[in-house]
Amino acid sequence: MNGRVYFLLVWFAFLAASGHASDRPLLVCFGDSITAGYGLSDGEAYPDFLQRKLDALGYAYKVVNHGTSGATTKDALASLPSIVRMHPAVVIVEFGGNDGLRGLPLERTRDNLEQVLAGLEAAHIKILLAGITLPPDYGPDYISSFNAIFPALAARHHAALVPMIYKDLVHVPGTIQGDGIHPTAKGSEIIAGTLLPALKPLLRRGRE
Repeated sequence: MNGRVYFLLVWFAFLAASGHASDRPLLVCFGDSITAGYGLSDGEAYPDFLQRKLDALGYAYKVVNHGTSGATTKDALASLPSIVRMHPAVVIVEFGGNDGLRGLPLERTRDNLEQVLAGLEAAHIKILLAGITLPPDYGPDYISSFNAIFPALAARHHAALVPMIYKDLVHVPGTIQGDGIHPTAKGSEIIAGTLLPALKPLLRRGRE
């Protein structure tokens, strides 16, 4: 086989593989530093672990990490058009923690998330809303009202819900970084597993 023929065969194989990958529906993980993988190495954020778990289970989705460290629900709303233009099949929405940590008005957080979910719903995109809670020093009244935002909005917009994204790692050693906020790689893997049961009903297996 001469070099030119070999090159063409390799090139066509690459194009075929690329086309196959591009046919996979998109699952966009849309969130803040928890999604982005703050403080972690490449491949250690929860979307990376979610991709591996979906591949192992035969779900032919391409997981896209659209996390931005420090992002608030206001930033989520500003980024929404770019998410919709990606034409994802499913979006995991993970925002609100930075709003709460900054003590922003709950009405503003609720309204911003409401508009994000409404925009995704209008685009016929399936939604998994991932909630978070706040440290106890924010006071029980504020925390209770903050926590209530997620189930109320999920019900209103027909979204799947994980009310607390950290629920399976809070008492597991080695899952939170030294800052007391962000997950380690171990924590990120647990988060992917926490999301999976709520996510599965939104997915098609293989190419069925």
